[in-house]
Amino acid sequence: MGMTMTQKILAAHAGLAEVKAGQLIEAELDLVLGNDITSPVAINEMKKMNCQTVFDKDKIALVMDHFIPNKDIKSAENCKCCREFACRHEISNYFDVGDMGIEHALLPEKGLVVAGDAVIGADSHTCTYGALGAFSTGVGSTDMAAGMVTGKAWFKVPSAIRFELVGKPSKWVSGKDVILHIIGMIGVDGALYRSMEFTGEGIKNLSMDDRFTICNMAIEAGGKNGIFPVDETALQYMKEHSKREFTVYEADEDAEYDETYVIDLSRLKPTVSFPHLPSNTRTIDQVGEVKIDQAVIGSCTNGRIDDIRAAAEILKGKKVAKGVRCIVIPATQAIYLQAMREGLLEIFIEAGAVVSTPTCGPCLGGYMGILAAGERCISTTNRNFVGRMGHVDSEVYLASPAVAAASAVAGKITAPEAVM
Repeated sequence: MGMTMTQKILAAHAGLAEVKAGQLIEAELDLVLGNDITSPVAINEMKKMNCQTVFDKDKIALVMDHFIPNKDIKSAENCKCCREFACRHEISNYFDVGDMGIEHALLPEKGLVVAGDAVIGADSHTCTYGALGAFSTGVGSTDMAAGMVTGKAWFKVPSAIRFELVGKPSKWVSGKDVILHIIGMIGVDGALYRSMEFTGEGIKNLSMDDRFTICNMAIEAGGKNGIFPVDETALQYMKEHSKREFTVYEADEDAEYDETYVIDLSRLKPTVSFPHLPSNTRTIDQVGEVKIDQAVIGSCTNGRIDDIRAAAEILKGKKVAKGVRCIVIPATQAIYLQAMREGLLEIFIEAGAVVSTPTCGPCLGGYMGILAAGERCISTTNRNFVGRMGHVDSEVYLASPAVAAASAVAGKITAPEAVM
């Protein structure tokens, strides 16, 4: 029996001719990632180990993004811990205020991840990099510590689900709508510890930003990772962003998949996840009357330049509804600068929105947009669990940047064309 893309990458990094689903392997790592919340825990775990040096100072990335710029003393102490560690070990890829961004947008932008890589990160949305044809997955801080010391990690080889994408999405349907549709279809544990492998002629109609969004939320279906084949779009992205060599892996024709789903992109509609699970989805025509207090456009899921442009297209020449707070957060400094050069920031400010420096901020209930009891937020983030963005009696609705921007204008969850 042949191997899937993910299995081929893991086999190569384990030095094996082949691997099978369920097999335990030890794999070499190309990159170990941590942020300002998870890295201090890993650093403290490292102190308990006999080896006090990192395996490769160029293959560790520490990104200060969750509470950056620091919101309080605790977050400042966490960043100080990471900063001193990076200095002590001469970590090449340390990103702090002024040269930072939300980790899962920043690393591909900086060219630190390419096709064929094996990456672990102490953040559940590390699965984002599958958009480039890499195996990437989230781990705990203890595994991050072991990875920083040894450059290796243990894995149980995942089985796979194939999602065959066909057709072309309509104007206001994006990668966010694709993945919300899928999660709504299979559930939050529908891909539990399995690889979500995307195939089909419809992929050519998805931008890199769409693909990053789709892989980013694979974990919200329980997936071990999400992964796309490496086509001309991915090759061009890597050519523009990275100087690293890469390896393209393709699934064997006889690769085994637990299930195969065919998704016709042309039939999808803008989709919204209602509280309190990403799988609680409704298409925009099924939403009904849901008034909002806040709209957040940003995060590692939807803070890239395509997302910012979509929101600006909706908001241009309009005003955010009275009583609604609209917060726009470009995911990296480069995206922020690009949006500024294109005049998008001016559009947001004139519309009555606020534009933040790159930060995870409100996504995890950190800061920059905490909700009070009874408040509702439509957000381009990735989770809408109870209390995720503030008070346990608040509500988070997940949607695309276009739907979030349209809702900010209407004061209620609204289809983009309704405000154009």
